[in-house]
Parts: sequence; structure tokens; C-alpha cells
Amino acid sequence: MTSRGPGCTDGNVVNWPKLIIRSKDILHVANIKSQIKRIGTNKKAQERNKAVKSEIKTAIRATRAAIGAGDKDTALVALNTAAKKLDKAASKGVIHKNQAANRKSAIAKQVAAL
Repeated sequence: MTSRGPGCTDGNVVNWPKLIIRSKDILHVANIKSQIKRIGTNKKAQERNKAVKSEIKTAIRATRAAIGAGDKDTALVALNTAAKKLDKAASKGVIHKNQAANRKSAIAKQVAAL
């Protein structure tokens, strides 16, 4: 038996991702199969991008903490980690390559000043 998707009442209901658009308190759900699939894909990409951005922020925060402590060796290791994460995010399209370059430049300048 195959599922007919949203609205199926014969017990073969599939948990389809739903697109809900608020327009004057009226809820609309996507009916087109490709759009429903696209919503799921976008949601996965959004979660992945969110995780990558969080890792970048954590790496930069660690670098700045080492800079604040005045520990050059730790700062250099943290800088290399942050630079690697920034480059990876830029190559995957999570952030723009110029943004990655600007962030790397800013923290490298601070590390070099130690």
C-alpha cells in the first residue's frame, strides 16, 4: 500500500513536512509534492548551516579568549582552527568567501599583535 500523503485518512499517513504561510490568520499548506520535498530539503540545509555558523562563532570566541589571556601559542592554535572552519564554511556556501576572509584577517591581526 502506498501513502497518499497529507489528508490521507486510511491509517497510512506519512509525516510530511508542511509549509505554513500566515496570511491574515489563514494557514496554507503546500499541496505540490516537489514543494513538500523542497521544504524538507531547505529545513535540513538551514539546520546544517546553523550548526556550522555556531561552530565558527565558537572557534572565533576561543581565539579571542586566548588573545585576551595573552597566550600566543594557544591563540595560534585557535586561529588555525578558526581559519579552517571559516574556509570550510565559505567553500560550502554557508558564508560568503569575503566574509570568511575578513573574519580571518581580523583575528590574525589581533594574534600577530601579541
